[in-house]
Amino acid sequence: MILGVWEVSGLIEKGGPLVWALLALAFFGSVCIVERFFFFHRSRINVSSLLVGLGLHVKRRAFAEALHEAARAPGPVGRVAHAGLLRYYLERTDLRDVVKEAAQLEVPRIEKNIRAILAVALMAPLIGMLGTILGMVDAFQRVDELGGFSGPGELSSGVLTALITSVVGLTVAVPMYLFYLYFVGRSKRLVGRLERTGIEIVHMIADAREEEEFAPFRGETTRGKKRPRAKKKVEPKKEE
Repeated sequence: MILGVWEVSGLIEKGGPLVWALLALAFFGSVCIVERFFFFHRSRINVSSLLVGLGLHVKRRAFAEALHEAARAPGPVGRVAHAGLLRYYLERTDLRDVVKEAAQLEVPRIEKNIRAILAVALMAPLIGMLGTILGMVDAFQRVDELGGFSGPGELSSGVLTALITSVVGLTVAVPMYLFYLYFVGRSKRLVGRLERTGIEIVHMIADAREEEEFAPFRGETTRGKKRPRAKKKVEPKKEE
């Protein structure tokens, strides 16, 4: 009996049309979950190793190599680093605004479809509850049509049909909400990596500028700071 109820055909037959809505929500939420898994998998990167490599290029004033390495880095972290390195000539405050804006542009991509998963987790139990209420109303209407005389089998069958939608709704909602919490945690960690990358890029470029004048982006070299010449010692004249 239970196995027959939990088959898809049994659910649709006993649960009514609202089961179709719950199955559609489950399919939509599953698509969003798969898409987020692929996104976060492609965005995996060792931020410390990336910053170390970029720092070596910046110290050598090899901005072409630094930009190439940042462009090869996957995900939002590489794009934020690339945006900062592309405008290395700006002052510290302006450069900070650039990387901050670049990180803000990545936030909608990071949070994409996460709210949709939350919406499925919230709507599924409500639809299940609606199906239960409609099923109970239908069951009592049948009892009323029979003049108030109905056997326990008919009443229990009506109650079972009414409760199926609630069971399906909770079955959809619980894993969806767990996936929502998981992706919220991953998105917050990724946003934290973006902020760290932006701060490190700003300090990296600004500190290098203070040490020595930057070379142009074309690859031409500039003269370094001239060292002060040592003053010649003036020997006192010997008295004749």
